[in-house]
Amino acid sequence: MIPSTPPTAPLDALVTERMDGIGPMLDALPTTDLVRLVNDGDAAVADAVRQQASAIAAVVDAVATRMAGGGRLIYAGAGTSGRLGILDASEIPPTFGAPPGQVVGLIAGGPQAITESVEAAEDDPELGRADIDTLHAGALDTVVGIASSGRTPYVLGAVRRATELGCLTVGLSCNAGAPLSAAVDLPLEVVVGEETVRGSTRLRAGTATKMVLNMLSTLVMVRLGKTYGSLMVDVQATNDKLRHRAVRIVTTASGADERTARRVLEAAGWHAKTAIAMIAMDCDRETARAALAAAAGRLGAVLEGH
Repeated sequence: MIPSTPPTAPLDALVTERMDGIGPMLDALPTTDLVRLVNDGDAAVADAVRQQASAIAAVVDAVATRMAGGGRLIYAGAGTSGRLGILDASEIPPTFGAPPGQVVGLIAGGPQAITESVEAAEDDPELGRADIDTLHAGALDTVVGIASSGRTPYVLGAVRRATELGCLTVGLSCNAGAPLSAAVDLPLEVVVGEETVRGSTRLRAGTATKMVLNMLSTLVMVRLGKTYGSLMVDVQATNDKLRHRAVRIVTTASGADERTARRVLEAAGWHAKTAIAMIAMDCDRETARAALAAAAGRLGAVLEGH
């Protein structure tokens, strides 16, 4: 059983800050051994995430319900945690056709902190509160506080303000019994152990965070009807690679040949989901769009009758 960390425990009591002696003399090891050492640590991360599968699933369902009603998914973090949230948020519109602003990333220190270190900003909970206020968060929104330590003041300020505003709150940390977990509705504690470079949570903790955010945002989009089978039918085909992918998506889902798929995609404004519906229904773009809108964007529901 993983020991919990009392809310008032000093920083060095955290698993992510553990320093049980000097540890391996990294600078004395052959490079191949160093690579294997880091890889061995990373290999344990997937199991730590798997142990939280049921809790992650509960978060996915809760977030999807709110987003189906018009809510947003808002990440709030500092340093690596904040950058990973912003990365995840930025990838959702092109991958799933989500409107800008539906998934948002906040980082302590603002945009400058994405590319530069603004470490002191994480110590101010009022900055977290102010950033949530800037978004005018409300009851349909979900705020996910991300902090490997589970005690970052900026993140705690953000989720506590979100609670006051009626948002659903989620806490993602890499320590058990973290203050962040006590401050949110749905805690996720992915305990990955001490880091290869002690205290450098951009390593195992960062990998765990990326895995959980991948799961959360991707599966919420699945629940919102942004896929058909395993195909990203809402992809924004904005370059040659993505247009080629859209053609393959349409041929795979509809059985049409490549020439037909390309022709219908052009008529559909290069929206694969619309093109597939047009082929299945033998109709124009507007009729297909209307059918998809009536089915809440779920292509499977449209195709069932054709």
